[in-house]
Amino acid sequence: MLENYIPVLIFIIVGLLIGGVMMFLGFSLAPHRPDREKLSPYECGFEAFEDARMKFDVRYYLVAILFIIFDLEIAFLFPWAVVLDDIGLFGFFSMVVFLAILVAGFVYEWKKGALEWE
Repeated sequence: MLENYIPVLIFIIVGLLIGGVMMFLGFSLAPHRPDREKLSPYECGFEAFEDARMKFDVRYYLVAILFIIFDLEIAFLFPWAVVLDDIGLFGFFSMVVFLAILVAGFVYEWKKGALEWE
């Protein structure tokens, strides 16, 4: 009975070994201090490792939230497209309504100037 699990054990051991070798190579070949580009404000919109109570621009977070909303739209579109033949016209028109609501929200944000960065 336990001999059936030997391939799984070998798979786990090989995976751990490969992961350990990759981590060792990454730590041994990488420079020990990060360069200026890695510490520059890239994703968060402000300098890293500063005071936590500093003022920051809210527009960055608005763009991030809008990205998440439209990224979720794509996450719903893919499974819908896969099963479109099975769900018929009801599923098609349900997605049309869903997309119309999202497009209306996008047009509203556009008209309000939320996508303008100055």
